[in-house]
Amino acid sequence: MCAVLPTDFGISAISIYEPPWLLDNAWFRGTIARKFVQHTGTQVRPISLEDEIAMAVQATTNLQRETGCDLQKCAAVIFVSPSFVPVSIVRKYLGDERAIEEDVQRAAQRFACRLRLSTCRVIGTNWFCAGYAKAMSILLRRTLPALNLEKDQFALVVTASRISRITDYECKQTAPLFGDIATATMIARADSCRYPVHFQLLQAHAEQQKADGVFFQFHCRENVLVPMPDGGQTRIPWRLVFSLDGMGIADAAPRAMSNALAKSLFATGLCPADVRHVVPHQAGTAIVRLTAMKMEEIGIRVETANGLTSRVGNLSSSSIPFALKQLWHNLHGTVACPTAAVGNPGEAKIAQGCLLLQSTPYHDKRTLAA
Repeated sequence: MCAVLPTDFGISAISIYEPPWLLDNAWFRGTIARKFVQHTGTQVRPISLEDEIAMAVQATTNLQRETGCDLQKCAAVIFVSPSFVPVSIVRKYLGDERAIEEDVQRAAQRFACRLRLSTCRVIGTNWFCAGYAKAMSILLRRTLPALNLEKDQFALVVTASRISRITDYECKQTAPLFGDIATATMIARADSCRYPVHFQLLQAHAEQQKADGVFFQFHCRENVLVPMPDGGQTRIPWRLVFSLDGMGIADAAPRAMSNALAKSLFATGLCPADVRHVVPHQAGTAIVRLTAMKMEEIGIRVETANGLTSRVGNLSSSSIPFALKQLWHNLHGTVACPTAAVGNPGEAKIAQGCLLLQSTPYHDKRTLAA
């Protein structure tokens, strides 16, 4: 059972960096499944030529510009990236030297150094599509209570998804699914006047559960097809790529998201009727529809946000902050954000997590004014 978390922190702002290069479905030609758009809703997806650290810097720079925040007041950074390959996998296929480059904690430190965040606590994590929930859980359970955050300080949860660099573009199941994007979320004290909280954080958790099969794996491919910014194609000698059991994860994810939400409600003493909005991980329109059906079984019968993948695809750990940003002025009361993800590669596991948010009087007042 998840312990009830402190309720004195919340989300003040979210900013996004979306790469300008958009890859449309026409590029995939015969690779894309006939019912792909019907199942996912995705028409185009952004592809980044920059690495995850540069993307994260862009998102944070946007946050700084939009909020006027002083980055020297940043007390902690949680850097989340689903496109960093687990070090054990890299060692197996590519050796120790390359494994250092894929160390997400090292990437987090490089990000902090790039922004001259020399005194703040820095943590790197992956957790694939459940990474945002995991980061929030780390922040609320361990990091912020230990820091004794002051009123004019804040923490950052930064996500950088660049799954295009580990995509097998000749795999019908995975090639068109994901888009690249970065987000930066500001977390402040609920009583902060400098950074007013829009959504109070009631609860956050992420965990892995046993699954019926292995949904996720990595392998090396040679003579790999990749897209070009001019719309063309080329081939590179080799690439470490991921593979998914699409049918397996599509069946398991709705149950996992519903289970994660039920656990969060129980942990906080809330009931299904208290939930005003559900903003689930945007894995695809069909999966979200099935998730809504599963949530009805536990008594949640509110409108579920869906269809946000059209111009971005599945954004993995950036999905929830991206969705919250798009719906920023339309969410009131208690907002549930469940997510599901693959477990560790090669293991019969699935990850699940959930955020519970509560709109604040400041948020509601600003929304009415808008």
